[in-house]
Amino acid sequence: MSNFSSSITQVEKNIVKTTKMNKPSAIIPATDKHTASLIFLHGLGDVGESWLEVFDMYNIPKTVRHVKFIFPTAPIRKITLNSGMSMTGWFDAYGLDRSSKEDQQGISEASKYLNDLIENEINNGIPSERVMIGGFSQGGAAALHTALTTSHLLAGVLALSSWLPLSSTFPKALVAGDKKQNLPILQCHGIQDPIVHIQWGRLTGTVFKEMGFKKYIFKEYNGMVHSSSDEEIKDVIAFIKQYLPKIESKI
Repeated sequence: MSNFSSSITQVEKNIVKTTKMNKPSAIIPATDKHTASLIFLHGLGDVGESWLEVFDMYNIPKTVRHVKFIFPTAPIRKITLNSGMSMTGWFDAYGLDRSSKEDQQGISEASKYLNDLIENEINNGIPSERVMIGGFSQGGAAALHTALTTSHLLAGVLALSSWLPLSSTFPKALVAGDKKQNLPILQCHGIQDPIVHIQWGRLTGTVFKEMGFKKYIFKEYNGMVHSSSDEEIKDVIAFIKQYLPKIESKI
């Protein structure tokens, strides 16, 4: 694995993109005054609309009407793990164990793309501290990596059935680490997950604790596989409400 450094943000600016990133089309606008945004990335082979439907099914947008929800779709790329089959993916996948090679280029591209989406919200008047990012599986991995390497302070991170990619490069690759230790992170994982094994999530928890993150929470769900559950979504809703609260208008 190549050495990473705290200059990762400059590296990402110089990336020559090999895949075309899509402009998000699956969006749930805020129905009250828009004062916060949540960007959520799907897993390998999925599309943004799938998670829009999940959030709609659980009435999450109606619970926090001031939040805009953005569900991008990853570009189509060849996935080594799946015999080179083309499918949506934020980066290439080489194996299902921690010793597998990691796609540093693809992970950096995904992080830059997500950072660009964050900056779009900032340019639209939403402070970075009111922007939450997250994702499922590979999408959650991209979100965790982005949160640690972006120069922006965020509202929080949701990582479902996920892990921290390029974990051995941290804390060296951590940008503004002295300010990020208060970043709220909720990581959720099914104990019976056959795809991203629970050990991956637990190892990520160890990394975050060793880096001194004070608001990092790791929750395990018995009986849950590589999917979601009512109990998990209940925790997700509580996390969103806590860290993206409605701002009362000043008279």
